Amino acid sequence: MNFSRDFIELACDKGVLRFGEFVTKAGRLSPYFFNAGLFNDGASFGRLCDFYARTLLAADLPCDMLFGPAYKGIPLVAGTAMRLAEHGHNLPFCFNRKEAKDHGEGGTLVGAPLAGRVAILDDVISAGTSVRESVEIIRAHGATPSAVVIALDRMERGTGSLSAVQEVGQTYGIPVLAVATLKDLIAFLHDSPALAANLDAVQRYRETYGVSGDA
Repeated sequence: MNFSRDFIELACDKGVLRFGEFVTKAGRLSPYFFNAGLFNDGASFGRLCDFYARTLLAADLPCDMLFGPAYKGIPLVAGTAMRLAEHGHNLPFCFNRKEAKDHGEGGTLVGAPLAGRVAILDDVISAGTSVRESVEIIRAHGATPSAVVIALDRMERGTGSLSAVQEVGQTYGIPVLAVATLKDLIAFLHDSPALAANLDAVQRYRETYGVSGDA
């Protein structure tokens, strides 16, 4: 996917992807840090949503609607639905709220009714909690989770031999699509004179914590 490189370039330009020394939630010393919350203006966020739309279209999977888990998935699912419509695919979307509302329309869901094959949009998968909750909500409404779309797959092991992304795919039997992966990032650094100094550290990190194979 040639747009993976464009996405990484945008992430670097916006400071969403930074290099140095960062401690992950798992206590690992990582040579890079990714914070999708820094796509925080109209232009960059619009491009982010277009990358999500293109990732979904490139996968050519059956998809009837989009679901965004609160809170990060809410703007993602709205923005991506708009971008998909611009590409000629007008899909309904829905998101959940953290607290049930007892007035107005009530309930925990906002948007179109959950139905058919539903793609879940999130920023990254770390513990997989957000995906599990989303899958439970979708199935409880009689719909079918069909894919998860994320911005970056770090391709590193979780508690076992699998990555968080692989664990989600295996547990729920649904594909996880990433706009870009750690493999894409390494290729980008290899071809970027300005950032090439970070290549060795990122490659060492992958050798230490990466999952076996390129899946």
